[in-house]
Amino acid sequence: MSKVIATPGVYIQEQNAFSSSVVSVPTAIPAFVGYTAKAMRGTKSLLNKPTRIGSLAEFVEFFGRGPKTTYTIEEDEATRYKLSADEGKEFYLFNSMRLFYANGGGPCYIVSVGNYSDGVKASDLNNVETGGGLQSLLKEHEPTMTVIPDAVLLEKEDCNSLQQAMISQAAKLMDRVAILDVYDGYKDRTLDEEDVVNQFREGVGNNFLNYAAAYYPWLNTTIVQADEINYTNISNIDGLSALLLKEADSQLEAGLIPQKRHDEIKAVIEQLSDEEADIDTVSNTLFAVSPTFKDIMKDLRLEMNLLPPSACMAGIYSLVDSTVGVHQSPANISLSSVVSPSVNINNEEQEDLNLPLNGKALNAIRGFMGKGVLVWGARTLDGNSQDWRYISVRRTMIMLEQSIKIASETYVFAPNNSSTWANVKASISNFLLNKWKEGALVGASPNQAFEVYIGLGVTMTPNDILDGFMRVTVKVAVVRPAEFIVITFQQKMQEA
Repeated sequence: MSKVIATPGVYIQEQNAFSSSVVSVPTAIPAFVGYTAKAMRGTKSLLNKPTRIGSLAEFVEFFGRGPKTTYTIEEDEATRYKLSADEGKEFYLFNSMRLFYANGGGPCYIVSVGNYSDGVKASDLNNVETGGGLQSLLKEHEPTMTVIPDAVLLEKEDCNSLQQAMISQAAKLMDRVAILDVYDGYKDRTLDEEDVVNQFREGVGNNFLNYAAAYYPWLNTTIVQADEINYTNISNIDGLSALLLKEADSQLEAGLIPQKRHDEIKAVIEQLSDEEADIDTVSNTLFAVSPTFKDIMKDLRLEMNLLPPSACMAGIYSLVDSTVGVHQSPANISLSSVVSPSVNINNEEQEDLNLPLNGKALNAIRGFMGKGVLVWGARTLDGNSQDWRYISVRRTMIMLEQSIKIASETYVFAPNNSSTWANVKASISNFLLNKWKEGALVGASPNQAFEVYIGLGVTMTPNDILDGFMRVTVKVAVVRPAEFIVITFQQKMQEA
């Protein structure tokens, strides 16, 4: 209603010529849940509080660096020695964050559920009673991916329950997807009851599978550098000393090393138990004189660089979204800071991953000669669904739905009449037109790419209007990836 004018003069009135516009919501905002060295911003605790960061430097500032992962070394007749990670000393979040940023990661949320003192617990990562861990993300609507690398450090049943909770939360909120790791995904497939892929498929259940994607196998990375490890990463120093001395004695007897080198090795070994010895000096000296110690440090680094792929894939999602768009499949992309997949997969072995009878598709990560390590799959876990088979389609629809939903909140309590309907239709149509121009929707013309319906007798009945409902129907043709390219060749008869 215009203002009543009672005083003579000249007045200016402005009228809006355009309807409210729809703005795309961010699509590349993962949320990581896990353990950190600390959780403080100044004097304020960030424990179980989703915190937005924009770089690895910010992560280190608020949450600290990685844990001191230690291993027990034992003699082994077949392989000379065996390294076993000490219980409660392994955590994946920090190195996963390094892998995330190495592969194009950007802004993200961190939920710290505790420090490195008590090991990994299911109750920390998803606490329904206190609202900690995964539950703390229920009130955050900006994240579009959920990633929990530490989930695979739980017992298998607890990992399965946590991954089901991740999928259920994504489906409930309808604004994110879960990126999952395969439990024991560094192992080869056995195709029996102990097969890691089949057990994963059983563990994730059958509900809301289109809101999740999983990747196999794990990755051999270069995240942990050689200068980050030394002999203090071995918890049983006495066992290490005994092994090194035994190996040195054997090499001396076999004539592989001279007596002088044996004495040097023995002298350095004696310093391993000296708490006042300079760690770097002792470690570097032992590395130079003892081939066995050099092998142990190499294997130790390989163990620490074996990481689940979910954080790496979150980085790939972010990279693709920022360079092309959410409609582009995050596949056929090379991985940075990755040496190789932990398991080599060929075409025949990938068939069951991509097209299983139960539809629970897993995306393969494969090494290709001359190309490097590539993501070679673009499916959700709901592989049998023609609607939601592809992760790019699922994420594009989330972007469209959430963008239109947020923009439509402007019209809540507006008059439910033809004027409002026209504004709503125009704003949604303009938004979808731009998405069609960007390549997110397929069609030779906008009419083929999308349709927007609203109005009495079209999407609403008189009772709907009396009950306060304004119903809008939007149909979109989302672009799908060319997953299988078939080129047919046929011989042609020679022409004169």
